[in-house]
Amino acid sequence: MTENLNPFAIAQAQLDEAAAVLQLDPDMHAFLRQPMREFHFTIPVKMNDGHTEIFQGFRVQYNDARGPAKGGIRFHPKETIDTVRALAAWMTWKTAVSDIPLGGGKGGVICNPREMQPDELERLSRGFMRAISRYVGLTKDSPAPDVYTNPQIMAWMLDEYEVLTGHHEPGAITGKPLQLGGSAGRGPATAMGGMFTIREAAKLRGMTLEGATCAIQGYGNVGGFAHRLAHDLFGMKVVAVSDEYGGIYSANGLNPNDVVKHLQQTGKVIGCPGTDNINNKELLELDVDILIPAAIENQLTGQNANQIKAKIVAELANGPTTPEADNILNDKGIYIIPDFLCNAGGVIVSYFEMVQNAYQFYWDEPMVNDRLDKKITTAFLAVHEMAQAKKVDNRVAAYLVAVNRVAEAVRLRGWV
Repeated sequence: MTENLNPFAIAQAQLDEAAAVLQLDPDMHAFLRQPMREFHFTIPVKMNDGHTEIFQGFRVQYNDARGPAKGGIRFHPKETIDTVRALAAWMTWKTAVSDIPLGGGKGGVICNPREMQPDELERLSRGFMRAISRYVGLTKDSPAPDVYTNPQIMAWMLDEYEVLTGHHEPGAITGKPLQLGGSAGRGPATAMGGMFTIREAAKLRGMTLEGATCAIQGYGNVGGFAHRLAHDLFGMKVVAVSDEYGGIYSANGLNPNDVVKHLQQTGKVIGCPGTDNINNKELLELDVDILIPAAIENQLTGQNANQIKAKIVAELANGPTTPEADNILNDKGIYIIPDFLCNAGGVIVSYFEMVQNAYQFYWDEPMVNDRLDKKITTAFLAVHEMAQAKKVDNRVAAYLVAVNRVAEAVRLRGWV
């Protein structure tokens, strides 16, 4: 039987498993299986060669019972509405498991930003905001950067939003440049939060992180920061990293400064001096202590899960592990830190950014990291305690914590 790799079907299946354990009311279960609202729109953009390209965009507000929707915007050539729905669902559970007063949303545009000029990207970014401005804002839905978007794109979107609404509202967008009200520590926040969860998981496994081996799939913002933080904070030996073009390996460990320098010079990690080139399959199946999927969904599947040798899988990507792979990895005794717990650092610090914007007083990076540590460690321990109490795996436990919180908010509001 072919494994179902549709991200939204996977998100729904994960919810279904948690609902069964919780004995969730059928009406509540039905309500939580679908987005509350979603928007489909076209964005006409005048390209530099004179023709007008029509781009398709999406914004999904999955559930806002606990607070305004929150979630990134992806610019990706293979974006789909089902991917956006799944990511919006995972954001709902992510904000809930982190116990911050926000809901879940996500956005996307089908485009290839690598083939676009900066001024074309600016027109696309402003066009996205024109299409969605009536439905977003600090008290409605606050977007943020995601795959192939960045602080500059957020700056254009914020400016367009403020032009359209006629007032300053910096918290309407997070992940902004510092000069426009961004938060210190927001850039490395997702990776930093992941490191705190790895630290806690290592304690439970009796693992010493100093000298522990690690492989990182994906070398964008999250994977790049994960390499540096693993090396600098914990003295871990990162032996392999990869990007969309391929991977590199060194048994002696990869210095993040060397890899970043090579990446800046060539645009790829492969070919970094003193390393061997490896492919994605080889990286995932390395015999390492910690495997960090930090790329895209559906990387650990029923096809390769039996070959995974890591002791801890820390999911800094969204949806990197399929349900079939989950079962195999859990049977092998591999400790999985589920995505919407492991990578919650980004949304936690985005929430901090909204708070700072609201009262116009800004924290330094040590304060941001200290508060992030407390928030995500509390979430990690809540999930661990739930797993022990209910005798379920970590992903189901994370769902139990999150779904309970969202369902209670829905009940109190009288929606179901």
